[in-house]
Amino acid sequence: MDVKVKVIKTEVVTPNPPCHEHWLPFTNLDLLVPPIDTGSFLYYKKPFKHVHVAKMISDLKTSLSRALGLYYPLAGQIKANMGSELGIYCNNRGVVFIEAIADIELRELNFYEPDKNAGGKLMPERRRGVLAVQVTMLKCGGMVLACLYDHRVVDGYSVNLFTHSWANMTTLSRPPTLIPNFRRSDLNARRPRTYTPYVANMYIPLSNLRLPQTNSRSPYQDALKNQIYYIKGDQIKSLQGLASENGCPRSQMESVVSFLWKITASFLEDSGHLGYMCNLIIPMDGRRWLSDGEGIEKEKQIGARCGNVFSMPFIGIQSKDLKDMPLSKLANEVHELLESVSTKEHFKGLIDWVEDQRPKTLISRPLAENEKGASIMVTSGVKFLLKGNKDFGMGKPAFVSCYVPSARWDWHVMLLPSPVNENDWIVYMHLPKKHLNYIEAHASHLFKPLTAPYLNLVLNHCVARM
Repeated sequence: MDVKVKVIKTEVVTPNPPCHEHWLPFTNLDLLVPPIDTGSFLYYKKPFKHVHVAKMISDLKTSLSRALGLYYPLAGQIKANMGSELGIYCNNRGVVFIEAIADIELRELNFYEPDKNAGGKLMPERRRGVLAVQVTMLKCGGMVLACLYDHRVVDGYSVNLFTHSWANMTTLSRPPTLIPNFRRSDLNARRPRTYTPYVANMYIPLSNLRLPQTNSRSPYQDALKNQIYYIKGDQIKSLQGLASENGCPRSQMESVVSFLWKITASFLEDSGHLGYMCNLIIPMDGRRWLSDGEGIEKEKQIGARCGNVFSMPFIGIQSKDLKDMPLSKLANEVHELLESVSTKEHFKGLIDWVEDQRPKTLISRPLAENEKGASIMVTSGVKFLLKGNKDFGMGKPAFVSCYVPSARWDWHVMLLPSPVNENDWIVYMHLPKKHLNYIEAHASHLFKPLTAPYLNLVLNHCVARM
């Protein structure tokens, strides 16, 4: 159904206390992220307790101001210094905060096709600064909190840290126990710098990027769509069983990723893109590895690291070969890929290599070299996305989702935890429409369209007052 959203008020929330103005250089791992946006949605039912909406929104803005006092780069701007090196100008410019109302109930939202309401009308545009926020009250008394970030400043882990801290400061009226870490020295290159040929082959300068050709013979000819599914726990276990048939137990994540890789290859072959290289990219968080062997304090320090702290290993196999491989063989490839970067030396080497490329912004090689090839990126937020308090005065969220702007051309799948069953997963897909149709035609037993009934969204009768 068509959703009408009315903006009530737009203002700028600035940090309290303000930081001293300074320029914060991008770390070497920040330079691995091109200028793209990433977002998050938090959906709330109407709470059983009475909520005075005007006061709650006022509290949200007050706590956001205090949270920005800790996460001060989010209130800044991306700028180059005199040497043309990009970084964050921490100038307390603030965050655009939009208050809106929508003539729709939470249960009526199209969760399966978020572009039709959430992405199009409930997510703010980021026209200035690093972050934009929109709070939309629904006619049932529910609420949608949407945030859009410049990905060069934060990764998914950092978004979760910020959201958790902001929620704590809203409902508990106290600073978070985890203070964010923006120290650049944590990610400094070593002297002398050391890295392997493998690391040096992972990325190329963004200036080398060739945007995918959208001619009639290209798999990129379709505009990309966002669709959200759920996959039941027993189906995940079934895939895990197939992936482990060679006698080597494989994780649930490795098993689902292998299936997504395989069905992407099948899509390429069956849609006439014969002989294409089918690349799989798996972003891997490096916080655990960078603190490996350095004690509890170092672990806490890196665990509070706000910014981009990930590597993007990839593997490519011809789609015609990949299509016919048993899932267990693909799972072996995925396992070995993840093992190859699950070391402290890999992340240290990556930091060292980027130091030799500064101040260039870099991009994952398969995303840039896309002629006669297609790449699918699969990210997992299963372990961290639902951790921490996200109560902004409306109780626990009914659903938490990532958001990929429709304009982004990278094929991206995000694995998320289910809010209703700990064994199920939510699967957010940002793929060409024909690719999504192919998945539904060949794997509808696995991926079910996300619906309000699955999320247990029903009417309740408490009144929320403006």
